Amino acid sequence: MGLEVETVERVGSGEFLDGVWGAVVKLYGEYGASKAGLALIDYDVDGGFAVLRVSHVCVGLMRAALASLTRVGDKSVAVHVLAVSGTIKGLYRQLGKDRR
Repeated sequence: MGLEVETVERVGSGEFLDGVWGAVVKLYGEYGASKAGLALIDYDVDGGFAVLRVSHVCVGLMRAALASLTRVGDKSVAVHVLAVSGTIKGLYRQLGKDRR
């Protein structure tokens, strides 16, 4: 999943991933979170861009969890899904970005 991350203050990659995990666990519990197969592939703090790897069966669940994410730690955050693809390579191609 390609994400746009809007923040007023800088949010580090670890802090962002902890916030996403918290939102998933809050909505679906630990069992639901374990099904997601969640991993942070890319995170650009300055560009407000992130790539998450998610199990294809949990894309809808992850969209809902990301929509519920409004705070990471004590910082305000808004997360928007830009694109979803079956492969990371296809996602970068769809977004018109070079993979680092």
